[in-house]
Amino acid sequence: MSSIRNTSNRPAIRNCAIIAHVDHGKTTLVDQLLRQSGTFRVNQAVAERVMDSNDIERERGITILAKNCAVEYQGTRINIVDTPGHADFGGEVERALSMVDGVLLLVDAVDGPMPQTRFVTRKALALGLRPIVVINKIDRPGARPHWVLDQTFDLFDRLGATDEQLDFPVVYASGLNGF
Repeated sequence: MSSIRNTSNRPAIRNCAIIAHVDHGKTTLVDQLLRQSGTFRVNQAVAERVMDSNDIERERGITILAKNCAVEYQGTRINIVDTPGHADFGGEVERALSMVDGVLLLVDAVDGPMPQTRFVTRKALALGLRPIVVINKIDRPGARPHWVLDQTFDLFDRLGATDEQLDFPVVYASGLNGF
């Protein structure tokens, strides 16, 4: 079963949000997806954090406003919404989730689910979304991806996820290093 809402009558466009606790790597992952998708020319100079373009975001090192970008994949345009992870900007996440077909939930491979992970997951599940779980930063010393996976499953269960939502796909990644 697909991890996105029913889109059979829509053109080849998918809208996907990336959600997580602050500093779990959302913006870094989106920046890496843009690089690897060929959005930038090989010789094109690109700021270290493409998505955090606002001066305050660059100064504070956090995403404040949800922003979108797009990549093409096998004839489908994928609109990616990079959302804030800080609790002060939860309203931005809620608005973005109401407009997407699917969601990637990033969880840090060392820290595991944190308070904002719970908040964004609860919102996604309540909207009937079926998150794809991305265990990020698996290359960090002290990474414990199996423990994080168990904790994430337990979180979904405690939040009342449906059987379909509990059967989530898992991706192990390092947004920083591009794998």
